[in-house]
Amino acid sequence: MPMRGRRAETLSATLLLLPFMAAFILFFLLPALQTLYLSLTESSLTRTSEFVGLANYATLIQDPSFWSSLGNTFYFSLLTVIPLTALGLVMALLVDHFAARHAGASAWLQGAFFLPYVLPISVMTLIADWMLQPSSGIVNHLLGMQRAWFSDVRWAMPVVAIATIWWTVGFNMLMFIAGLRNIPREQYEAAALDGARGFAVFRHITWPALMPVTITALVLQLIASLKVFGQTYIMTTGGPFNTTRVTLHYMYETAFTQSDAGYAAAVAMAFMFIVVALGLLQALLLKKRK
Repeated sequence: MPMRGRRAETLSATLLLLPFMAAFILFFLLPALQTLYLSLTESSLTRTSEFVGLANYATLIQDPSFWSSLGNTFYFSLLTVIPLTALGLVMALLVDHFAARHAGASAWLQGAFFLPYVLPISVMTLIADWMLQPSSGIVNHLLGMQRAWFSDVRWAMPVVAIATIWWTVGFNMLMFIAGLRNIPREQYEAAALDGARGFAVFRHITWPALMPVTITALVLQLIASLKVFGQTYIMTTGGPFNTTRVTLHYMYETAFTQSDAGYAAAVAMAFMFIVVALGLLQALLLKKRK
């Protein structure tokens, strides 16, 4: 390729990347660097005080409230990541099977499953609160009990997780539907000619073809679950007895209730590194098992 052509391609690529790079620097890199500097100071919300180095991080390591909130975050992720991915796959398979027989109704079925995902979090929590009311909620009515789900130490986090699964599973379903529709139909026809049926077709054709989508769904879901805040904050306000207070909730309280911006920034930076490390580790492990 002539030198002039290469320069033109490089210039075109640079111009295409500039908007993204500008947004990345302005809205991510600069705030992250500012937060890192803030975590090395003793600051409130309105003033930056003296530079204290790694003192906030030393305190963080010995802070039982931070580790408790981190444990609650991991517990929520355990309750949501795999169920959301598996349920999204099952729903996609059902919709795809139904579409093969009723093509006209497929779009309506997808819309019905995806509808909760477009609801604002405030609406979702209102629906969940209405359904789980101790005396008038439909869940307690069907179960014949009057349990205060959000005030129960054992059930508060699982209930928040179930509400989150209902709210967000539609997104994973659409990802898997897109993956299913990219699998060449010729593979299924060849398998049918060879006598393959049912689970054998899923195991040897569908599942290997969906592995990239599955890896993407698991990584995205892990990151989203680790960043949980709105559900627990609105539904339970971190209770009962801080059993649903997640890391971002603890960071929020530290910054805006205790007015300790420096320590809150240290919580934010430590948590960011944990999320990035876990996301990368999960992606690497899944790719090795691929």
